[in-house]
Parts: sequence; structure tokens; C-alpha cells
Amino acid sequence: MGQKDLSEKILEDYQDVFADILNVLLFQGRQVVKPEELYDTKLRSHYRADNGALHEQERDIAKLWKKGGIIFTFCGLENQTSIDPDIPLRVIGYDGAAYRQQLLKQNKGQRYPVMTLVLYYGTKPWNSPKALKERLQVPEELDHYISDYQTHIFEIAYLTDEQVSMFQSDFQIVADYFVQMRKGQTYQQNTKIIQHVDAMLKFLSVFAKDQEYLNIDLSKHKGGQITMCVVLQEAINQGKIEGEKIGRIAGRSAGIIEGKKIGRSVGIIEGEKIGRSVGIIEGEDRFARLVQLLISSGRLDDIKKATEDSSYRHELYQTFKIL
Repeated sequence: MGQKDLSEKILEDYQDVFADILNVLLFQGRQVVKPEELYDTKLRSHYRADNGALHEQERDIAKLWKKGGIIFTFCGLENQTSIDPDIPLRVIGYDGAAYRQQLLKQNKGQRYPVMTLVLYYGTKPWNSPKALKERLQVPEELDHYISDYQTHIFEIAYLTDEQVSMFQSDFQIVADYFVQMRKGQTYQQNTKIIQHVDAMLKFLSVFAKDQEYLNIDLSKHKGGQITMCVVLQEAINQGKIEGEKIGRIAGRSAGIIEGKKIGRSVGIIEGEKIGRSVGIIEGEDRFARLVQLLISSGRLDDIKKATEDSSYRHELYQTFKIL
């Protein structure tokens, strides 16, 4: 399932975020699960293949939900960035291992239910099997004897605005981001204060597939309140490292007279001087607008490509309807 850095705590593993996900996706925003009722549990399990080899499988995140010493359920979260038709088989493997764990000698007490929620971050609708029988070819005469198994897949990018607004933790920022990306909108920066900043940036770098989030330095904001507005502004400011190089290319390609405008947008240190020296008037406002839209959409890598490839630049003009 989704890749993660095992040396760091993934965003959803924080108790407040995990509880928030359950409360919105399962209980329509009602505060049923409290963060203090969640307990970390074993993630790894083993199974023996047909050839006798022992294999290890690991969940993304799993917690026990307890109240008054009673286990309500074992809950696993699995992150998925792409559509996988074998999800029913994989989930039944995880859940079966969790049930088997309850059969061990030291666990002779309570038996409790196991559930798995699959959080899908793709922008294409999930169009593959969600139940075990949908993936299998079951002879009609055996259908009655083959147990089905339903998986619960939540398409984060397809949540409604009302659902997104129900989240109270950092996951609201995540859900809002993917919904906007799926709609193809220019990203409207979320003003909610981020509680788990490092985990948020690592999460977006993996699931939004944008490594630029790992390069953002927020050290000067340490101890302060950080929002996505601050994160994206720092991304713009750090663009100054390559600003001079990009500025020269942009000046020649787009015909910028007042490099000051693009300097503000992509952090070009010497853009004003370069812009005046180029002396080409046409294209200034058009390209500057394109750069601003690319930055607000988090597409920093496309800026350099747009300056070097005129056909790609014109394709972006059409995409963003810049006439």
C-alpha cells in the first residue's frame, strides 16, 4: 500500500488524527471516538505460503479502541495511492492475521471485532472490486458456500465539502487538498493551523507525490503557528536559490521587461535587472500569471519546464485558460 518513512511517525498515526478520521468517515462527524481511547498495537504479522516459506506482512497503521478496559474493535488504516483490484484479498489477509492473533495462548480472554478502512488518495474514481466475490470467479453451484468479504474504501478526493468541514484535525487540510486537486482548481490555501507540521509535510510528499514538500525549511517559524499559507510562501521564498538561473531563462523565453513581478512569484533574486536587460515587452503579464498559478497549485517543477519548452508553456496557457 502507500509508501511511508518507517523512521518517522505517519500523520494518521497521531491519536487525534486517527480518531478524527473514524469520527467523520464512520460517524458523520459525531465525536464518538476519543483520542485517549486509542492504543497502539502490533502492525506486523506472518503467514506461511503454499511452498512453506514464511512471509511477513505489515499494516500501515493499527490501533485498539478501548473503553473502560473493554476492547471495542481493532481498527486498521491502509493508505492507497493507486487502484488495486486485489484489495479484497489483501485486506482479508490483514484482518485474518488480527483474528488469528486473538487465538494465541496469552490471549484467552475477550474476542473483539477487526475492521480495516482503506483510504484512497487517487483522483480517478475507484472502479475495481471492493468485495471478495467481485474479484473471484465463483461457480454458481458453489456461490452459497463461498463467504464474501467486503472492503471499505473511502475515496478522499471525492469527499463532499460538508464532509471535509467535519474534520477537526490536520486531516481536514489533507482532505481539502486532495478534493481541490481532483476538481482541478487553483489551490486555495487552507488557513487551518497545522498541529503536526513535520508529519504533514512528509505525508504530502508521499501521497501528493511532490518531493518539494520535503525541501521546505520552516525553522524560522519554530514555535509559531504554521498554516498551508506559510508552507507555500516558504516554498516560494526558497525558490530564490535557483532564481537567477530561472530568471534568465524566463526573461529570454517570455519576454519580461519588469522582472520584479516574476521575482516576487518565483523568487528570482536578480529578476528585475535581468528583465530590464532583455527588453522584450510582450508576454510579461501572461507568463507571470502562469507562474503564480503554478506556484499556488504546488507545481513548482513545471515552472522550469515551462521556461525551456515553449510547446509545454502554451499547453499550460490552455490548461489554465490564460489568453
